[in-house]
Amino acid sequence: MAEQTPRWASEDFWKKTAIWVTGGSFVILVILTFDSMAKIATGSARVPAFSIINKDISYSYDKGKHRYQPVIGGNAPLFGKTLNEQEAEQLVDLGKKTIQAKNCINCHTLLGNGAYYAPDLTKAWLDQAWGSMEGRENMMVQFLLDPEKNARTYGSNRKMPNLKITEQEAHGIVAFLKWMSSIDTNGFPHNFKATNSGEE
Repeated sequence: MAEQTPRWASEDFWKKTAIWVTGGSFVILVILTFDSMAKIATGSARVPAFSIINKDISYSYDKGKHRYQPVIGGNAPLFGKTLNEQEAEQLVDLGKKTIQAKNCINCHTLLGNGAYYAPDLTKAWLDQAWGSMEGRENMMVQFLLDPEKNARTYGSNRKMPNLKITEQEAHGIVAFLKWMSSIDTNGFPHNFKATNSGEE
């Protein structure tokens, strides 16, 4: 009499198991994808709406979370003009598209993507290198329009080339950088020192 193969050792059992595991994993992946998309959508708790560029944005250490995170304050519109949501989105979108068109991530990092030849731009709006918060948008615009004349090398002697950015594009880039600084990135980039940041 032939010895019977245990069910768990049969080929049919493992084929069915593979189908169920693959199908179950696919369902979980779909659920996690929708959950992630909801959490990173503009206007969510971690990614504010574009009109946040009308507010004061600072950086503070949260002792409970053991990391720095953005803090949204009172009114502080860019270039002295309060924008509605649609206007703010158009300006931020112009900045994002300009950064893409000029291939800024060939040298810079944004939200973990890009190179490390030049400073990380994820929290550039909050960078201490720009000095006080007053007038920093104009300093940033002047730098973008003429980076050679307004060079900021951070002691590296690396200078940004003149990318022929228009004044309108420069305003868009500054808006995009301010909006991006409002995103809760779980303390990324680490060891970043922000202007007016809270101490541990």
